[in-house]
Amino acid sequence: MNKDIRAGLIWGGGLIGLALAVTLARSLGYLDEDTVLRIIFGATGLMVAYYGNLAPKKVAPSAGARQAARVAGWAQVLSGLVYAGLWAFAPIATATTVGTGAVAAGVLVTLGYCLWLRAKARTA
Repeated sequence: MNKDIRAGLIWGGGLIGLALAVTLARSLGYLDEDTVLRIIFGATGLMVAYYGNLAPKKVAPSAGARQAARVAGWAQVLSGLVYAGLWAFAPIATATTVGTGAVAAGVLVTLGYCLWLRAKARTA
């Protein structure tokens, strides 16, 4: 099995297992609803950071693609960590709004940098 597929299945299975475990803990009275949300969404933020960390390590066909992968990796790692940190410590309304904004900002930084590299390559 491909290493990337295996990692994806492990992350997916881990998130499903975590969701089932915290749901069971909630039904038994060990956790409240806010804690369940914080655990699941915090783990999702860590998954974004994990995949962002992998991006620069992939083989890229050109120097521009490697630059874009590095920027994308940093943007996704930072936005994923901000997202997870907000879900761990901020009020839920703030974590939802600001955390989603952080991940969206990471995507926009990546897209903007790729478009800038493309425009730069066309003028050269």
